[in-house]
Amino acid sequence: MKAIARVLGIDADTTGHMEKLISGVGGFVGIICIMWLTAPLADARGFPLIIASMGASAVLLFAAPHGKLSQPWNLLAGHGVSAVVGVFVAQQVEPLLLAGSLAVGGAITVMYYLRATHPPGGATALVAVIGGEPIRELGYLYALTPILVNAVIILAVAVLVNAAFHWRRYPPGLYQLFERSQAHAVAAPPASDLADFDLEDLDYALGRIGSYIDVSEDDLATIYRLAREHADTRHVPLDSIRVGSYYSNGDYGHHWSVRQVVDTDERPDGKGLVIYKTVAGRNRRQSGTCTRDEFARWAKYEVFLNENSWQRVT
Repeated sequence: MKAIARVLGIDADTTGHMEKLISGVGGFVGIICIMWLTAPLADARGFPLIIASMGASAVLLFAAPHGKLSQPWNLLAGHGVSAVVGVFVAQQVEPLLLAGSLAVGGAITVMYYLRATHPPGGATALVAVIGGEPIRELGYLYALTPILVNAVIILAVAVLVNAAFHWRRYPPGLYQLFERSQAHAVAAPPASDLADFDLEDLDYALGRIGSYIDVSEDDLATIYRLAREHADTRHVPLDSIRVGSYYSNGDYGHHWSVRQVVDTDERPDGKGLVIYKTVAGRNRRQSGTCTRDEFARWAKYEVFLNENSWQRVT
């Protein structure tokens, strides 16, 4: 079942009931505000008061407010330029089958170049082609109203709703600017405070992948930091490092190894030295020296030799 879930892309559920409820309520509030505020325009102009693609935008803004595809520029520019592309194609291409396909493909391309990728924009472009006479009669005004009017309304609702919950920082850039402007504010640990690399390295890694990933370098840095903190809790404590005991780094393949502590200076601050020899795996028969703190970070758990296999001490 795990293999099937991996193939289907079913990830572990990492959100609580409160987060799911907030997302649903936020989507409800966003759409009902659009329908209520644009109802007079719809009656006067004779076009639909809301474009269905706003429902997809609501999912992004309230269920994934920290994602790159959910940011204000992506929302506004993505919908706006997609509407323009859709209207242009609708006016220039007659066959409906070809026009709809060109509108969506063109919108994707232009959004990509503008760094404004917003998946619901594809639906916005398609509606410009297949939305019927009320939409066609609007021409390029379609991009302004109802599209950008709807987008601005749902953006305002998303900012207000997410602001009510301190962990839903939307848009993240707004909160970062606010925190920097407050000299008395307690600054969060900088995302670039990484042991082995910084944000430039993460930017480089994202560029080397070559495909669009819905995560920023700041998010990656936070994920890395939290993962390191969690991994540190699974390493052996300083007071468990004893002379004569064996420890493994818990890695797989050629990185796996087992070290035996030959001697150690049991200083409580972790600065004391550990002399060890590698008895199995990588660098076997080699000796080395490091601080107790470094050894504790390397050692994931204590092991013992049971006949011909190393087993974890429970």
